[in-house]
Amino acid sequence: MQLTGAEIIIECLKEQGVDTVFGYPGGAILNVYDELYKHSDEIRHILTSHEQGASHAADGYARSTGKVGVCLATSGPGATNLVTGIATAYMDSVPMVAITCNVGVSLLGKDSFQEIDITGVTMPITKHNFIVKDVKDLASTIRRAFAIATKGRPGPVLVDVPKDVTANKTEYIPVTIEKAPRSSHPISEQELETALTYMKKAKRPFIFVGGGAVISGASEELKQFVSLMQAPVCDSLMGKGAFDGTDPLYTGMLGMHGTKVSNFGVSESDLLVVVGARFSDRVVGNAAKFAHKANIVQIDIDAAEVNKNITVDASVIGDAKEILSKINERLEQQDHSEWLAHIAELKEKYPLKYADVGLSGPYMMEQIYKQTKGDAIIVTEVGQHQMWAAQYYKYSRPRTLLTSGGLGTMGYGLGAAIGAQIANPDKQVVNFAGDGCFRMNMNEIATAVRQKLPLIQVVVNNHVLGMVRQWQDLFYNKHYSATILDDGVDFVKLAEAMGATAMRATTKEEFDAAFAKALETPGPVLIDAIIDCDDKVWPMVAPGAPISEAFTDEDLKNK
Repeated sequence: MQLTGAEIIIECLKEQGVDTVFGYPGGAILNVYDELYKHSDEIRHILTSHEQGASHAADGYARSTGKVGVCLATSGPGATNLVTGIATAYMDSVPMVAITCNVGVSLLGKDSFQEIDITGVTMPITKHNFIVKDVKDLASTIRRAFAIATKGRPGPVLVDVPKDVTANKTEYIPVTIEKAPRSSHPISEQELETALTYMKKAKRPFIFVGGGAVISGASEELKQFVSLMQAPVCDSLMGKGAFDGTDPLYTGMLGMHGTKVSNFGVSESDLLVVVGARFSDRVVGNAAKFAHKANIVQIDIDAAEVNKNITVDASVIGDAKEILSKINERLEQQDHSEWLAHIAELKEKYPLKYADVGLSGPYMMEQIYKQTKGDAIIVTEVGQHQMWAAQYYKYSRPRTLLTSGGLGTMGYGLGAAIGAQIANPDKQVVNFAGDGCFRMNMNEIATAVRQKLPLIQVVVNNHVLGMVRQWQDLFYNKHYSATILDDGVDFVKLAEAMGATAMRATTKEEFDAAFAKALETPGPVLIDAIIDCDDKVWPMVAPGAPISEAFTDEDLKNK
């Protein structure tokens, strides 16, 4: 049958099982929006307040479900407003398809109104991108885009479609999309056997879990592997929930703001098994001294990550779920009771704790965990509040912490929370944001109100850029350059002006009551929670120092 390019885009989205898209219309993409109007009973369109909000919402939808998130934008500034969200998804391996529409083919390269070479702009931050100049290529390109976004290590793909291509007609032949395996990489028997050799001879093994374990859906296989290895487990920010954070073998996060137990334990280990993590600089600290007593075995779907940041002794390339399944079939039960007893001693000696004086970020996260019974989807922005959310909420399932790990995107959280809440209408979604981050995309409160979403927005308001101030305090002689935000912005009035329910909390009791009320209130709720501007995230590893030198405020006082 003969269809226009715009009709083909909609039919291809339906082929892929897409039920929700996030976007913002404009002149170049009007043909697509006209078709969306005709198919509104099949594909729900969420109009965000800004294109960046649409890209973050598509990201949150994808992270919380494992499906591909889809966002739409018009040409020029509409397309460039997606860039930060695309880069965020790229750094954290999130499957996303961004569809932009450009000026007509005959106007390309002529500095036409609202023209931008968006494929050129996004080349370094996408797995692949396309510009479709012939309507005959449109259906196959969109199908390829979805396949690329999900296959192997996931990531964002952009498809740019000139406006005349959305109007031109061609023959469209529908296809049935069959779900392909995530990885077609054959797992090497030699790699498996080498890894098993290291595992069997280890006396002090540690398991480090990253976002790849979440993406592969490897939680059950990981649980069995941990039991067979009888080893303690730490995770990265992106790996939260892949291994149950309430399990006695769990030791907390690794790295700059990881627990002393994880940092010291990994530094003492003789084997580090790394499942789906890329050795970020925030995790390893001083690379030359990272896990320097240990043999390192890396399990990853992306061969490019092996020996990129840390030299490893063995690696197994492929899907983590499949690899762990094969290892579990061959690995006999290990006994490391003496090592586990030592880790238990470290846990007792170095508990994760905070000063219990007044309202604080850690207290709020503990209260949110208590009141949601650990069953919420937590979304964060970036900074101190992000670290408190990682430290003090116990993630027992994957895809329940959504946060910008690689790019560290301020303004990510609220859009992502909207995407997650739409994808998971029966779940409670909480966005935990610093006041500096919240300012970046706070206009998306209007989107949450328009969609009548029951998400809760907690603003951890210390009237400063908290994490930057912490660095200024510790490493820059208290030179608080451009980090003070005490300018009288009233987030309660602002949220109410956009139609949300809003409350302010300055004490523990006020926060407890406000959050309890928020859980019972229909529609979005904002809580402006005031904390001290000098609250800090502990423990900490100084930049460039080995993780074995993690310190707390008590350590500084005792120096």
